[in-house]
Amino acid sequence: MEKTTAADQEVGNGGLLERLFKLREHGSSVKNELIGGITTFATMAYIIFVNPNIMSASGMDPGALFVATCIGAAIGTLMMGLFANWPVGLAPGMGLNAFFAFTVVGEMGYSWQVALGAVFISGVIFVGLSVSRVREWIIDSIPTSLRYAMTAGVGLFLGIIGLKSAGIVVDSPATLVTLGDFTKPEAILAAVCFFIISVLAVRHVFGAVLIGIFSVTAIGLALGLVQYNGIFSAPPSIAPTFLAMDIAGALNVGMISIILAFLFVNIFDTAGTLMGVAERANLMNKKTGKIEGLPRALKADSLSSVVGACFGCPPVTSYVESASGVSAGARTGLSAVIVGLLFLAAIFLAPLAGMIPAYATAGALIYVAFLMMGSIRNVNWEDFTDSVPAAVTALMMPLTFSISNGIALGFITYTVMKAGTGKFSDISIAMYVLSVLFVFKLILI
Repeated sequence: MEKTTAADQEVGNGGLLERLFKLREHGSSVKNELIGGITTFATMAYIIFVNPNIMSASGMDPGALFVATCIGAAIGTLMMGLFANWPVGLAPGMGLNAFFAFTVVGEMGYSWQVALGAVFISGVIFVGLSVSRVREWIIDSIPTSLRYAMTAGVGLFLGIIGLKSAGIVVDSPATLVTLGDFTKPEAILAAVCFFIISVLAVRHVFGAVLIGIFSVTAIGLALGLVQYNGIFSAPPSIAPTFLAMDIAGALNVGMISIILAFLFVNIFDTAGTLMGVAERANLMNKKTGKIEGLPRALKADSLSSVVGACFGCPPVTSYVESASGVSAGARTGLSAVIVGLLFLAAIFLAPLAGMIPAYATAGALIYVAFLMMGSIRNVNWEDFTDSVPAAVTALMMPLTFSISNGIALGFITYTVMKAGTGKFSDISIAMYVLSVLFVFKLILI
């Protein structure tokens, strides 16, 4: 017979937790939410080590980035739990952080302050779209094939960054890229990390990504490649990144495509995540087909990007890893509150985060890349006018080292091919407008 906890008795008596999260109505309990929350945190906690590693390439302070990651994730997740009552964890978006550091700052030469300004502006627009019906209109206006291609393209983009960071793929004057030197321990350990994570994930081992990262870090420590700095300490100062965004600098024509890239990837990534988690958590009304609390979830998600930018984060987004918590029993926002509190507690792990080497996070990046690339299977490959634009979108992101270029070229290709073959009904007004804007962007900017 299952043991009843004091918290579960409070739920049964109509206590605070029941009033806030309606546990009985969702067929859940405090125990289920606690287990679900811990599971979600364990599957997405890698971001507190990976995000600072990626974002610091832009010149931002690693210690401040670590704290910003924890705080941004905590605030976003707490808003989702308390305001929307959804079992969804939020954190800085993978792919968007790489786009921020390596493309906007690294390739295009903008300062990280201006890039943060672009994140803030895209977040404000995101909030405006979420409180109106425009967000639904945009999602409905973009072809399904391009939505899946964008996710897959971001995965390919992450993959090339992870392979490059590990030294598995290096530049070549003759062929642009070539295989790296596997006599170097960094390349080998990155591959080992990827294989550990992949095998454990397939075998449904709890916390597979974290186990892979920590295992390879321990190997690096044993080989003298990593210096031990301790585990716990007082949090580093967040002052170097707090409210450091240059909004005025981001308000120029050259930043339009960057702001749109942040916006579009965030819109479609979160839409897919929220819909998927809602279905697994039984939040969809079977009679009406409507998802319970979706408007609130969309608002909490979009507002998180604005808040995150203030601390120094790339767009904060809903994580598909939340589905693991749902599978473990989470059904309400109580699990999200638990995840948020765990992210806050993690700010005392700064020394541990500082020890995580680039090759360990590279292995995790490559693993996440393959997960995201799987969405390409949903493209309609039977219709050439659907498959070619999708392929252009996905391929041009890593080949041009830019998410925004991939989106621009894919949208233009779709509009031209559909119009050229007489399939005008497949082209929405939004696609015409965006394609024209992207043409001007590529030619004039």
